[in-house]
Amino acid sequence: MRAPTSTYRLQLNANFTLFDAAATVPYLAELGVGAVYVSPVLAATPGSTHGYDVVDPTRIDPERGGEAGWRALVEATRSAGLGLVVDIVPNHLGVADPAQNPSWWSVLRLGQDSPSADWYDIDWAAGPLLLPVLGDDADPGDLRLVPTEDGGEVRYFDHRFPLAPGTWQPGDSLSAVLERQAYRLINWRRGDAELRHRRFFTITSLAGIRQEDPEVFDATHERVARWVGRAEISGLRVDHPDGLADPADYFGRLSALAPDAWLVAEKILEPGEQLPPWPVAGTTGYDALNEFTGVLVDASAAAGLDRVYRELTDDQLSARAHVREGKRRAASELLRAELNRMTRLTPEFDPGQLTELLIMLAVEFEAYRSYLPRGRELLDAAAGAIDHPLRDRVLARLTDPDDELAVRFQQFTGAVMAKGTEDTAFYRYARFVALNEVGGDAGRFGLPTDAFHAAQVRRQRDWPEAMTALSTHDTKRGEDVRARLAVLSELGEHWTRFAEAYLTTTGIRDRPLGYLLAQVIIGLGPDRDDPGARERLRAYAEKAMREAAVHTSWTDPDADFEAGVLAAVDAVFDNAGLADELARLETLVEQPGWSNALAQKLIQLTAPGVPDVYQGTELWDDSLVDPDNRRPVDYQRRRARLAGLNAAPPVDDSGAAKLWVTRQALRLRRDRPELFSGYRPVVANGPAATHLLGFDRGGAITLVTRLPYSLGETGWDETAVTLPDGTWRDELTGAEHAGQVAVTELFARLPVALLTRS
Repeated sequence: MRAPTSTYRLQLNANFTLFDAAATVPYLAELGVGAVYVSPVLAATPGSTHGYDVVDPTRIDPERGGEAGWRALVEATRSAGLGLVVDIVPNHLGVADPAQNPSWWSVLRLGQDSPSADWYDIDWAAGPLLLPVLGDDADPGDLRLVPTEDGGEVRYFDHRFPLAPGTWQPGDSLSAVLERQAYRLINWRRGDAELRHRRFFTITSLAGIRQEDPEVFDATHERVARWVGRAEISGLRVDHPDGLADPADYFGRLSALAPDAWLVAEKILEPGEQLPPWPVAGTTGYDALNEFTGVLVDASAAAGLDRVYRELTDDQLSARAHVREGKRRAASELLRAELNRMTRLTPEFDPGQLTELLIMLAVEFEAYRSYLPRGRELLDAAAGAIDHPLRDRVLARLTDPDDELAVRFQQFTGAVMAKGTEDTAFYRYARFVALNEVGGDAGRFGLPTDAFHAAQVRRQRDWPEAMTALSTHDTKRGEDVRARLAVLSELGEHWTRFAEAYLTTTGIRDRPLGYLLAQVIIGLGPDRDDPGARERLRAYAEKAMREAAVHTSWTDPDADFEAGVLAAVDAVFDNAGLADELARLETLVEQPGWSNALAQKLIQLTAPGVPDVYQGTELWDDSLVDPDNRRPVDYQRRRARLAGLNAAPPVDDSGAAKLWVTRQALRLRRDRPELFSGYRPVVANGPAATHLLGFDRGGAITLVTRLPYSLGETGWDETAVTLPDGTWRDELTGAEHAGQVAVTELFARLPVALLTRS
């Protein structure tokens, strides 16, 4: 595999196309990037802002620039000497608008006789396909038959569905025609429980693909094969492999198709979990992301913040208990259709008892999924934690890799974990939301430096070419928001005062939600005079309360409750007393937050693995959860800032210091990769030694400040670092050092340093 020295993620859409990406390449080359990394480029549902709802895997998306745009990007990266990494989506295709997806249209029209019937993971034995598209107040008169050249369609407002050939004759009633189709139109609420095709999590408009079939793999990867054959790409990021029936088989086929490509898997590892031995370079970096933030959190504050959270919110459940509750809800309600499909595979068992057991097992399962026979011990552990009359008999089937029940249960547990943890528990349990991140453990407060170093040693040894990340399109909060939130672990009574004032002033009924919002407000640091900041926070609050699904939800919103929450958001803009409390706390957070942000960035850019810079994060970034993190990036501003940088700028609200650190680190990795071939911790000596984190990558030494707020109370004093033999130059400031160096000298201009031997 040919790993790039780094990647830069670009989110493509109708307003930032492949042509725009091509125009950005010179700037990225100047920044020091090794490869351009783009979101999905294949034809997606019209209007899609993300591209993960591909409708035709054989074409480049016309809204994103089409074939001409693709050629422009390929030529631009080649001319600049950069790699090109593409995000692909093998798990599912978009079916929200059947007319846009040729293969799905064919399946609806011809049923099992369709040439693409085997593409989709459909339980035909259970009856016709169910399409949950009808509204609550749907009237039969809303449905109408329309003649077309190929036999007619049924239409429901803007929705179009094909009629099978010969199924509509003059005089036939609408109900009679519909009964002859391979599908049935049903109320949208019935999807979670009654769907007969596998989907992506709970999204009924994303239909699962059967990549375990070699013919399906070939048909859906025809474009990938063309990219490889023409040497147009250097790498592939594979979205959601845990949804596939056999991820190991899939990656075997993909690596055979693209033997020289750098392959990374969007696999979320639980703390301590090891990536299966797939033929990939590693994961997309959520494990690293949580390490890079965690080491900047003051672990000694855990007990105090835990007490404050419980006193102010009356939430007495642990993080683990919240996860279990979220997983139980996901398994029993949101993913009921998947449960029902498994029960249809086991007619020898009582459906009610089997459903109960499968829910219990999924709740107890400690990772996203197993890959039988790998991970059998996880299933045994889950079974050992429960007592059920069917346990042993069902376990015999669930541990057989060739049993369809075992295959589907493995796919099921991943969806349960994702929906129950990231999309439910992480919005309900708000003790310290900087830790509530994809792949993170909200119950694990911070990461000691020795554990951080051990993790980097393992990555350098086992997965040195894995991607590492700080921000992605899926992160719950952007990197600099987390950097500011990490400061709260040092602020004690100052944070408590603001949290109490916010909850009291707003009177928000859901106090854990209010506590979460108070933290997000600090992480964002909203400008009271910016109407966009208010709207962004309101949009975040809406998503947070509906994902939590305690008092309101996406399917059954409570208007009165939601109005109260939005009023609580508005209070930080409209209530002078609360605004003063916020300003007081922000004064304490701002500079330590900048220090944390620079430390986190330099750690990621120089630690083992291939660092990915998410679009725009070379300057300060205050992004929240999607779609906020897909906002347009001002590249003209960044080009101008980069062109004017010739020396280390001051650390201020312009973000120029972060841009400088990013450029210097990326260029060093690109120009001198031999300096990044190992890993050894570097420690300081002296009274403030715990405030320094350092490591030597084999010639490039990274040194950063930890816990900057509490450091401000004591200073570095006599703390020093002993450098290896020779004279060392700081790539960030140009200063030279040798022997034992006082940390105050190392960090005279910036709170971070990147040293190379002169």
